Amino acid sequence: MTTLPNAAAPRRSILANWRSYVVYVGFALVFLFFSIFLRDAGFLSSNNLLNIVRQTATISVMAVAMTFVIASGEIDLSIGSVAGLSSVVAALAIPHVGPVGGAVAGLLAGAAIGVINGSLVTGLGIPSFLVTLGMLGIANGVAQWITATAPVPILNDAFNNFFGSGDLGPVPSLFLWTLIALGVGHFLLRRTSFGRSVLAVGGNATAARYSGINVARTKLMVLVASGTVAGLAGMLYAGRLNSGRFQWGQGDELSVIAAVILGGTPLFGGAGTVFGAVLGALMIGLINNGLILMGLEYSQQLIIRGVIIILAVALARRK
Repeated sequence: MTTLPNAAAPRRSILANWRSYVVYVGFALVFLFFSIFLRDAGFLSSNNLLNIVRQTATISVMAVAMTFVIASGEIDLSIGSVAGLSSVVAALAIPHVGPVGGAVAGLLAGAAIGVINGSLVTGLGIPSFLVTLGMLGIANGVAQWITATAPVPILNDAFNNFFGSGDLGPVPSLFLWTLIALGVGHFLLRRTSFGRSVLAVGGNATAARYSGINVARTKLMVLVASGTVAGLAGMLYAGRLNSGRFQWGQGDELSVIAAVILGGTPLFGGAGTVFGAVLGALMIGLINNGLILMGLEYSQQLIIRGVIIILAVALARRK
């Protein structure tokens, strides 16, 4: 007996997966809304759009690393504070070892904290939520201690231009860093055995272990990578703001996690999308910029931004 093709099956599949595209639809709707209602306020001006890119670059870069962490079933709450500490370390080192040495020092500071986080999680079995929550306070406290809470100016133009203040023609260097992070992150997650191991570990760690994947090493690597990328974010802050300061990155962990979840990565791991995470970061940047141009008070901005993010994540949630 010949079975007739079920024409409704593809339709049901499309309807079942529509939540995967919520961040793309939401981004387009938010952009369209502000483009119409804030046209006279200069929302669509090239300067304003470039400012959005500059302001969200650090969140976008950190969101790429956080995608790997969350996809593996872990979380990193220290990423923002590590960025601030790395900016301070780089600023203090530059007068003594030059811009290259300062950048290396900042990155190594982030990587070292990533090693500590990963070792405590994988070696002692402490939940990453607790480890990185504690490290959030430690990194912030160390940054305040070694600077006496004062900003450390960076007067080296080469460093500042390379990491944040400069432009390549009409393109801000911060946008180029976002593209680099996006390209590298997407390639690693989708085209390498490491990326497949991350998704397998986040989906089912026991099954991944029986498949021959070193679960502890995989989780250690994603947390080290998260710390290192946080160090890079600290360089971007330092370059854009021409100084190192403990406040840089403070509170960013919430925006980074929101961007990743908003982009379609489930909170409990097993899947991930780097493109979605970067788009989620840009969407948060659009909302922030638009609400400011609308002249709302900061308290009103917080309320509306929170409502929009909750609605978007709720719609994107896969059942």
